[in-house]
Amino acid sequence: MCGRYFLEASADKLMAVFGEMPMPALAPRYNIAPTQDVAAVRASGHQRHLALLRWGLVPHWAKDISIGYKTFNARSETVHEKPSFKAAFNLRRCLIPASGFYEWDKLGSSRQPYYVSRSDGRPLALAGLWEAWADRLSGELLESCTILTTSANQTLGRIHDRMPVILEQDDCGLWLDHTVQRTEELTGLFRPAADEILQMFPVSTYVNNAGHEGAVCVAPVAAG
Repeated sequence: MCGRYFLEASADKLMAVFGEMPMPALAPRYNIAPTQDVAAVRASGHQRHLALLRWGLVPHWAKDISIGYKTFNARSETVHEKPSFKAAFNLRRCLIPASGFYEWDKLGSSRQPYYVSRSDGRPLALAGLWEAWADRLSGELLESCTILTTSANQTLGRIHDRMPVILEQDDCGLWLDHTVQRTEELTGLFRPAADEILQMFPVSTYVNNAGHEGAVCVAPVAAG
């Protein structure tokens, strides 16, 4: 799964991966958690733009936004057929920029967090979906998103059996192209990331609390 991640990247580094687009300054966020607003890249025709979406997808048919607590991840194996995600998979795909993400190794009664990022330092392009939901009483519009997951590669498989779907730069255009609706072409992107592109190291349990922020979240520590 992917339940927490980190984003700190300059506009130039983001556009080198996600393409040219208006890029507002993004403050570093070291401990991004579900229900928070997150940066997402969407496309309108050939134009890409950055939007802030609530992490935890709320389908248009939902009675309220509480479903978002359960839909911050979507299993890529079934995303094209699940009622919560099917429409977004067909029409509303996006990319979630991340510098890296966290995963936890269960050690008896404790949990050791690990930080996972690209070995070359480039931002990750996580496959996402987005949806728009309107409050039936106020009419207020909420845009929200989810991050897709797949089976873990060998690197991450030492501590967890799932990982986010990480797209290579050449695949981002296909994922954002909403004229492409051939399920087999899109699901072909849902492979585990190659082991050689990722690095992983233990970090402080400080990151376990979603309210904690700062560079200490990604500082390496001895595994314990």
